[in-house]
Amino acid sequence: MSEYDFSGEQRMFDTAYELMIHHLELRVKTACLSIHDLEGELHHLTIYEGHGRGGLKAAEIDGQIQAYITIISRMKRKQGR
Repeated sequence: MSEYDFSGEQRMFDTAYELMIHHLELRVKTACLSIHDLEGELHHLTIYEGHGRGGLKAAEIDGQIQAYITIISRMKRKQGR
């Protein structure tokens, strides 16, 4: 095992990403969220990210951010943007 083991961070990122994807998909269906709504939430999440975190928390936030980006991109493609 190397001095730096990043597998914990990768697992945290993957878990956070998958959970947030499912959460956002459900919210989009049930709460009729718009791209604008999600972009606003993403903006605030990126501000939160910038406050400096430890490795695991940073990986979790990064996974959530990537999930938002994925869902927003899917919605834009669906609308033909």
